[in-house]
Amino acid sequence: MNEGPATSASEPGDTPLWRPSAERAELAQLTAFRRFAAAHVERELPDYAALHRWSIEAPNEFWGAIWDFCGVIGERGERVLVDGERMPGARWFPEARLNFAENLLGHPGSSLALIYRDERGLRRSWSWRALRDEVTSVAAGLRSVGVGPGDRVAGFLPNLPEAMIAMLASASLGAIWSSCSPDFGVRGVLDRFGQIEPRVLFCADGYAYGGKTYPSLERVASLLPELPSVERCVVVPNLIDPTHPDAELERAISAAGLVGALPWRRFADAQPTGPTTFEQLPFDHPLYILYSSGTTGPPKCIVHGAGGTLLQHLKEQRLHVDLRPDDRFFYFTTTGWMMWNWLASGLACSATLVLYDGSPFEPRPEALFDLAQDEAIAVFGTSAKFLDAASKAGLRPRETHRLPALRTVLSTGSPLVAEGFDYVYDAIHPDVCLSSISGGTDIVSCFVCGDPTGAVWRGECQVPGLGMAVDVFDEQGKPLRGEAGELVCTRPFPSMPIGFWGDSDGRRYRAAYFERFPGVWCHGDFASLTEHGGMVILGRSDATLNPGGVRIGTAEIYRQVERVDEVVESLVIGQQWESDVRVVLFVKLREGRMLDEELRARIRRQVRAEATPRHVPAVIVQVADIPRTKSGKIVELAVRDIVHGRPVRNREALANPEALELFRDLEELRPGS
Repeated sequence: MNEGPATSASEPGDTPLWRPSAERAELAQLTAFRRFAAAHVERELPDYAALHRWSIEAPNEFWGAIWDFCGVIGERGERVLVDGERMPGARWFPEARLNFAENLLGHPGSSLALIYRDERGLRRSWSWRALRDEVTSVAAGLRSVGVGPGDRVAGFLPNLPEAMIAMLASASLGAIWSSCSPDFGVRGVLDRFGQIEPRVLFCADGYAYGGKTYPSLERVASLLPELPSVERCVVVPNLIDPTHPDAELERAISAAGLVGALPWRRFADAQPTGPTTFEQLPFDHPLYILYSSGTTGPPKCIVHGAGGTLLQHLKEQRLHVDLRPDDRFFYFTTTGWMMWNWLASGLACSATLVLYDGSPFEPRPEALFDLAQDEAIAVFGTSAKFLDAASKAGLRPRETHRLPALRTVLSTGSPLVAEGFDYVYDAIHPDVCLSSISGGTDIVSCFVCGDPTGAVWRGECQVPGLGMAVDVFDEQGKPLRGEAGELVCTRPFPSMPIGFWGDSDGRRYRAAYFERFPGVWCHGDFASLTEHGGMVILGRSDATLNPGGVRIGTAEIYRQVERVDEVVESLVIGQQWESDVRVVLFVKLREGRMLDEELRARIRRQVRAEATPRHVPAVIVQVADIPRTKSGKIVELAVRDIVHGRPVRNREALANPEALELFRDLEELRPGS
């Protein structure tokens, strides 16, 4: 057994919330890798700090060891890193040949490969053999349309098993997969897929969310004329029972006017199939196109390579998560968030993926904890927002559910505040490794990760990822200690994007990450390093507040405001005011509550007492809703633009764009108010 949680400290730094037992640390794959690496390079690597230091100082040795330890299927070649001093411009494994899908399907576990559940109660599952056979069939269908290396295949799909299968089939051929969730409107889909010109589009007949159903085929019918590159549209049954014959789905396709579209089963079964084949491709062959949120303009189409994605995910999942063969691995995500792509790579670790589609609170608030219990989930991935919502709803699965298989809880999407750590250990499970991880779509991976052999400190991400030269810089590009600054990475890493789609000279790519500090990746997060070797993420640096010239991370304010019981959610911006910037806080309150002067004063006292006087909002305004992206992130920049009378582009990136109008021309924010 693990030691379990230590006494919770009032602030990070005093006592860890959790530390693994000696037995758990000894059995961790991270420990095995540390010994493997030490033996191969004949170097003492006694602890994580030494291992991380070596991974940065000797990237050729480290990434070569990751390839070997994780059993990557492919030809490695002799060289690991060429032009390693160039940032960007370094080349990884230039002689290697591999296939991403082969690595995900080539290490079958002894249990199931996929389990699917949705909010309506449907459960489906695939064995490893059945999954491989289905991938082979869909790949044959794609090949019959002429799809090959470099072609784009798009998915406008819920988080269905068919989305995973279509991705694997595309990757097996060397095609590039790109997906977005079906809650996007027509304009949002065209802003993405219109740039990359896919040859094949997979879609569903609709999706369910929050107890309601949303048909999709009419939207698809309006999309296709604007996507002339699409030669074949394939429709997956979802609202129509997937076990029913295709006739019902064909009638729905015809009624929507989707001329030439094929039901999934007909497409998959149309071609004779032989043995599964995997195109052997260079390490940096394009695998995925992901999209920036696009709330400040058209979304950037970020191209990720197969080898870098595979190697980073193997490192993170096997070493930092300690994901093991046959573990049930769950992450609450949609196909439009990079965590879907990250989850998919769990197959390369021989894990069983647990997919869920629908609302996390449907058919009842405990839905995801029911799932964790019913499917014996070992690694439970979610967002800081979900944990906050579960806490405020009073959910205590530690008392209502049996979760003996649960070892690890992962949280990302936004900073997990200290109280979120308390909630996990008090209300979910006392003996889990809680890993608040942070990275992004830009790198399809993480800069800061978990450490299953180390302590969990309240409010902190545990460690910088192995092989990631993470630092914090001030505005002059100097390293900072004990203060907040820009999160940077000072050396190349394999999952850096190949580039942006359509950016032939690389100018937009370099401007996005390397313009601020030449030769250094600037990620756009505001962060600080901790005395324990971890990191605290304080929010996006472009949303950082600057009252009186002092930079303040928004997460520092959210943490305090959302401790006030009446506050369900909040958003903070800096408003230009009398030649300075003032802090403006918007709050969404519990149903039936109104913001009065007593509550305003209480919020200000909380912020002043637990943060600093500079964090105290000058203005507090009640709003009915907080705008979010479709992946659940609040959009401070879009609200800031609305408040300042500037246009907000690409509203299609928002889950609730109508909420922006709640912030327009507010009396409380006018001059003289």
